[in-house]
Amino acid sequence: MINFIIRRILYIIPTLIGISIVSFIVINLPPGDYLTARIAQLELQGDTTSRHYLEQLRSYYGLDKPIYVQYFIWIKNFIRGDFGISFEYNKPVKDLIKERLALTVLLSVFTMFFTWIVSIPIGVYSATHQYSFFDRIFTLISFAGMATPGFLLALVLLVFVLFRFGTSLLGLFSPEYVNAPWSFGKFIDLLKHLWLPVVIIGFSGTGGLIRIMRGNLLDILGQPYIFTARAKGLKESRVVWRYAVRIAINPLVSIAGMSLPGIIGGEMLTSIVLNLPTTGPLFYRALQMQDMYLAGTFLMFLTIFLVLGNFLADLALAWLDPRIKYE
Repeated sequence: MINFIIRRILYIIPTLIGISIVSFIVINLPPGDYLTARIAQLELQGDTTSRHYLEQLRSYYGLDKPIYVQYFIWIKNFIRGDFGISFEYNKPVKDLIKERLALTVLLSVFTMFFTWIVSIPIGVYSATHQYSFFDRIFTLISFAGMATPGFLLALVLLVFVLFRFGTSLLGLFSPEYVNAPWSFGKFIDLLKHLWLPVVIIGFSGTGGLIRIMRGNLLDILGQPYIFTARAKGLKESRVVWRYAVRIAINPLVSIAGMSLPGIIGGEMLTSIVLNLPTTGPLFYRALQMQDMYLAGTFLMFLTIFLVLGNFLADLALAWLDPRIKYE
């Protein structure tokens, strides 16, 4: 097991280096940058003081140097925890991300818990009651979930609730709690608003996981060792949950690892529609405005979370199926 972990860690290092280079190149592909556009705007306004400050930023981050020099300056500062300055917001990038990351993590964790606790039992039931009435109903619901974009479902629910109950479901807090300091009342208010984005974001993911769980379990239930376990007189529930589900759940573990970047992305379109104070809309704005350090930091965190998620998924798979660690 130790050799298995070491091999996976050795794969991570060159992956992060390679993706950091690609990410930095992609960010710099569009012509110009935010500072150039801002300096041109200030020159038209005759503001020389702000222009001098922006020129200092350009020199500090090496934006007047070749792109490979800019990359080494950026990655050196990133490793030290200096993610740069958001040119649009004129604030350190780490402060902007810190403000929204906690709510994004909370939303993502609740959504992942919702999708797993709903999809696994339904997938197991559908597989063990193939072509039954409820299997067909769950199949219909899962296909609907896979075919319905989250942002469209959010729009439909917003309009329905507004016209039916005369209230708005935008945001994660009531108006009186938006700028209020954290308290028990604010936390309860957050939980009251959290269910809608969790259901909307989780609906699509739940549909996909139901189909995967059902298909995998049907395949596993036809394996010879399952017939052997039944022939030994084991209870059907033990055969299904102890032996079959343990193997059938492997692809879901891999999917969970790949879904970890959603903690940063925060289901961008759905967050924009619902006006959620998560990292997704901030990332989208950074890409729009060519706020390179803010966008670059998001891309690097997406990469780190993806690699970390896959690493944790590999460890979980090796624990669930010991054959994997010897491959």
